[in-house]
Amino acid sequence: MGRMVRIFEGRFGRLVLTELVPNDPLEARADPTVVLQQGENEILFLNPGELQICLGSRTALLFHASSAWLQRGFPAIFEARNPFPRRAEPITARIRSLAGALAVEVVNDRFLLPERLEFMLQELVLSIVETYLAGRRLSVWRGSPFEDSRIRRALGLLRAHPNKDLSMHQLANQVGLSRSRFYDLFQICTGFSPRTYLDMLCVEAAISRLASGRGKISEVSAELGFSAQSNFTRFFQNQVGVPPSEYRRAASRSEQDPKPAA
Repeated sequence: MGRMVRIFEGRFGRLVLTELVPNDPLEARADPTVVLQQGENEILFLNPGELQICLGSRTALLFHASSAWLQRGFPAIFEARNPFPRRAEPITARIRSLAGALAVEVVNDRFLLPERLEFMLQELVLSIVETYLAGRRLSVWRGSPFEDSRIRRALGLLRAHPNKDLSMHQLANQVGLSRSRFYDLFQICTGFSPRTYLDMLCVEAAISRLASGRGKISEVSAELGFSAQSNFTRFFQNQVGVPPSEYRRAASRSEQDPKPAA
């Protein structure tokens, strides 16, 4: 394996940000593994016991997902020995964006809360299931907390345009639910209230935009639906622990000189 940069462990399994070099072995041992390589147009999937040899030098995120954690969310898929039918798939814009935000977050790990990391990994797995697995198997949602298609539709609408000005009453109407029923089902499915979920999507979007270095903070604020930049600054500091300007500086420094994990 190449030079290790960051390692995170939790009930989700193990997430590694590393610099791969040619001939590095990528191995899934007892649990499935997802490989996201910077600059690549494919996402790699390794079923338990499978091995892949790295062909080039790449910065990569390796997600060694806990089988038990996966099965709690998607039992109909991940109780199988080989949940991934194909080794590689074209990467989508959504998954590329998630991978980029994850890479920024783990490098700037002093600002990263465990709850936010697990949320982003849950979003990654949900996107993988929706994009690559749901169309190939019957009843992939059976027994899943995400079984209700109305809540999955609501999640898709939230992800498409994360915006603090969003009306939850209108969102409930769009998916055919009363506001109170929508809130109840959303909490059951995701473990979060709709507002909390939206807040985390807004943080993810903000981090991606701040780390890219493109655009002013006022533009990020307006894009996410904040009526004033001061409101966005207050929101970001409450969620992340530092103002957006400081996060942007830290992300810029980390990109220039990532430090190895302790």
